[in-house]
Amino acid sequence: MTKIIEDVIATLNTEAPVRDIRVGLFHSAVLTRNCGLAATLPRDALKQEPPLMKGPGTLLSRTASELVQMTRSQSIIESAIGMAAINSLLDIDESSCRNLNARDLIAEKGRDKKVAIVGHFPFIPDLRKAVRELQVIEKNPTEGDLPESEAENVIPDADVVGITGTAFTNRTIEHLLQLCSPGAFVVVLGDSAPLSPILFDYGINAVSGTKVIDPDLAIRCISQGANFRQIKGVLRLTMIRGPKDAVS
Repeated sequence: MTKIIEDVIATLNTEAPVRDIRVGLFHSAVLTRNCGLAATLPRDALKQEPPLMKGPGTLLSRTASELVQMTRSQSIIESAIGMAAINSLLDIDESSCRNLNARDLIAEKGRDKKVAIVGHFPFIPDLRKAVRELQVIEKNPTEGDLPESEAENVIPDADVVGITGTAFTNRTIEHLLQLCSPGAFVVVLGDSAPLSPILFDYGINAVSGTKVIDPDLAIRCISQGANFRQIKGVLRLTMIRGPKDAVS
């Protein structure tokens, strides 16, 4: 477990019942006080030695505190459940967030600048048109992406850096943050990303995450194989370090 996640966990009230856990093909959900989500990362998980999950069918007997500790697991699926559990215990203050899409924030901050994105997001083609230079680093690269081995060459030179929230799940987040230039604008994005101001203590400027407002609908979508854009019953929110007018 990384120090940043330990610090987030330290702020949580884990005295909450564990009401439901779902592991979908693309996303996982945990329902405690709230509903929290995290990416399942099936391609990465299937590269690991089975069994990928210990004690399937018994997880509802665990406490919320035990679930968040699953972020310590070397199993990608177990760690994803841990991240979803953390997100389910966060009390997200909507008044401190903006209804702002991460793509739009990165495009605005990256105009006429060098941008590096860790993770291949669906908005990448649009973002290429909006910024001066865009490099995409991807663990499972497709055409136009750079392999993760290029992170140390690309990230330090970027003016704006977007990091997938799955970097918390696979515990690469702190290394990636260390690569960022002190003057870079750093955004962490995706449903795995905790909407917690604790992240600002680590040099992150903005967190674009998810708040579930209709748990039944969101869980139903996840259970039926929804990808990120297909999950309903959620709000996409962005929390920005400093005053709200710092976006522009």
